Amino acid sequence: MQPMTREECLDFIQLGTRTGKLATVKANGEPHCVPIWFVIDGDDLLFMTMSTSVKAKNLGRQPKVMICVDQESFPYDFVTVVGTAHMEHLPEVGLLPYSIRIAERYVASDRAEEFGRRNAVPEEVLVRVRIERLLSAKSVAG
Repeated sequence: MQPMTREECLDFIQLGTRTGKLATVKANGEPHCVPIWFVIDGDDLLFMTMSTSVKAKNLGRQPKVMICVDQESFPYDFVTVVGTAHMEHLPEVGLLPYSIRIAERYVASDRAEEFGRRNAVPEEVLVRVRIERLLSAKSVAG
């Protein structure tokens, strides 16, 4: 088991349709972990969520996050992103390019715009996580 370089980490987390597992902390101190669809934008990891979601409420109180992306088959590589989240409340027209870009990664290309439009609504926020540190291991079982 050995760590990946920064470039290897970024390549790994952007490969295919791997989801991230976002860890935040609830007001009562309890951990909260949910899968997210995301894309990389420069030094940031982007995802979207409803402004009323548990994760958005958690981020509003404590913006520090961890997002784990893993390969769920042998040899079980993983990358964990450590960062600070910033929620951007954009108008629908501002959200649309991001929501389509995220959807393009996870759904058939002929449905990306449909999913993007479905998600670019007033209650939705863009979350920009500044990548501050990357923890990784390749060939965990190797």
